[in-house]
This record gives sequence, structure tokens and C-alpha cells, in this order.
Amino acid sequence: MTASGPSSSPRPSWRSLPTRARAFRLAHVAWGVVALSALAHIWASAMLRRRDAPVWASVAFLLVQGVALVIGRGDCPFGPFQRRLGDPVPMFELVLPPRAAKAAIPVLFIVSATGIAALAVRSGQGRSGRAGPGTPIGS
Repeated sequence: MTASGPSSSPRPSWRSLPTRARAFRLAHVAWGVVALSALAHIWASAMLRRRDAPVWASVAFLLVQGVALVIGRGDCPFGPFQRRLGDPVPMFELVLPPRAAKAAIPVLFIVSATGIAALAVRSGQGRSGRAGPGTPIGS
């Protein structure tokens, strides 16, 4: 890290990235979209008191991602690989300023942990979350 920020090198344009770096960036962004979708699904399931196979798959996906971040000591473990491909820009810095990008991981950890806890705490109607006969709507 330099006094001017995390990287003193100029940000490469999309066209200047090598083909493999572009392919990895697209895959990395797709992974991020899936992770955010999983997080949204967990929160929606917690609020709707729904517990089904897709929500547990979402929890497992985020737990695997969390383990990867622990291995990377809070940074994406693919960062060094990404830089070797010629892309020095961390994924969050594609959409956020560097300081906010650095804060994204702890914030998303808190949002994820809270969502998973809410899912565990909010009791559903049975394992599937479906209301049984005679259960009032909205219960």
C-alpha cells in the first residue's frame, strides 16, 4: 500500500487487459452476483420463515465463500492469481472507491452472519416453512 492508496499503478482499461484476465474478471463478477443472490435469498427466506433446500444451499455457498475469505485473511484468495493474469484491480474496486471496497468484506460478513442467524432463529412452520391446514395466512 502506498500513500496514494492501495495501488500506485494506473487502473487498466477493459481493452488493455489480457484475454485471460478479462475472462477471470467476468467469472469473478458472476461469482459475486451469485453470492449476493444467495444472501438475498437467505434474508427473504428468514423474513418469510421459509426453510427449504435452496436456502440451505445458499447458506452452504456463503459458508464456503467465508472459509475462502478466512484462508485469504480477509482478502479474496484469488487476488494473487488475478494479478498474475494482469488484472490488479480487486473486484469491489470495480464498483466502489478503494476505502469502501476494503470495508465491503466486513460489512458483507455482518450482513451474512445476521441473515443466517435470523434464518436459524425465526421459527418456520415445519421444516419446509409451508403452513399447514388451519394455519391463518400471515402466521
